[in-house]
Amino acid sequence: SIKRFINAPSRNEVIFTKGATEALNMIANTYGISNLKPGDEIVFTQMEHHANLVPWQILSQRTGATLRFAEIDMSTGALNLEQMESLLDAENTKIVAFPHVSNVLGCINPVQDIVAIIRSKAPNAKIVLDACQSVPHMQVDVQALGIDFLAASGHKMCAPTGIGFLWGKEDILNTMPPYQTGGEMIDHVTMETATYAKAPARFEAGTPAIAQAVGLGAAIDYLEAIGMEKVSQYEHELAAYLHRRMAEVEHVNVLGPPVGVERAALCAFTVDGVHPSDLSTFLDMEGVAIRAGHHCCQPLHQTFDISHSARASLYIYNTKEDVDAFIEKLESTIKFFINLSAPGENGDDDGFVPFI
Repeated sequence: SIKRFINAPSRNEVIFTKGATEALNMIANTYGISNLKPGDEIVFTQMEHHANLVPWQILSQRTGATLRFAEIDMSTGALNLEQMESLLDAENTKIVAFPHVSNVLGCINPVQDIVAIIRSKAPNAKIVLDACQSVPHMQVDVQALGIDFLAASGHKMCAPTGIGFLWGKEDILNTMPPYQTGGEMIDHVTMETATYAKAPARFEAGTPAIAQAVGLGAAIDYLEAIGMEKVSQYEHELAAYLHRRMAEVEHVNVLGPPVGVERAALCAFTVDGVHPSDLSTFLDMEGVAIRAGHHCCQPLHQTFDISHSARASLYIYNTKEDVDAFIEKLESTIKFFINLSAPGENGDDDGFVPFI
């Protein structure tokens, strides 16, 4: 099912993992450990989720490789491709990792354009794509993208938690050492030595997450029955509506590309004078669920000189009416905090009752 869903050439290229975090760590601790040395360079971006950042930090510490960072263009809220290109070196760049879609900025990175740049400037580099925010929301074709590895998680695409997958080119996977050892991943074992099965079994030691994998297959069937083109079109419509409505709310600062630029169906934002955790707590009391925190992207928030943000996210089960309800409660909650900080200047609270 996964092979079909991402248009992989072979099912042997699909490895079940606990999630995208394990998939990305698997690349770093197998391919990375085996192939990198002092002087080699790993390029990733300021918009990475920690799962596509910390493994490369540890790999750098263990191998002596150097970390280099592609920056965000603050005027566009997207990757600065010219600066990213300047980091690439034909001899030294060995791994380039980046997200398909930022889980904070909502920007959709032009993967094929980036891959073309990497192949021209650093032809020997392996390209790792964090596709957690794209595989559930749009058609993803690993062959068309031209990447070497892709990581995705199940729980973002209607599947259970505790399941995800790594896709990698079969010829690369079969050169990599095992990630874990034990049952099922071996070919032949003696008291002194062992040889290993080919991919994917080589990377699936022990009893797999059987129920979760079945659930992931069911989720894929469900999404395919809807049609990923329809999912993508609907979410882009919702995303544009959410972004436009957010721009109408006073005191709100939305991170990422401006209104009018195609983006994912999420908005991370700050509100002047209101901590994101306070905002999310009060919205929760109003029946609106958003997320508050650094969203596992502390360096990204540091880039914007903030520590946290709030984030409203949409999926196929949301509607424009949900967006309108969110905006209504957001406006009343912001008004409450403004009144709280300056009583007597902004009138009453229009009946807002934060605690029941």
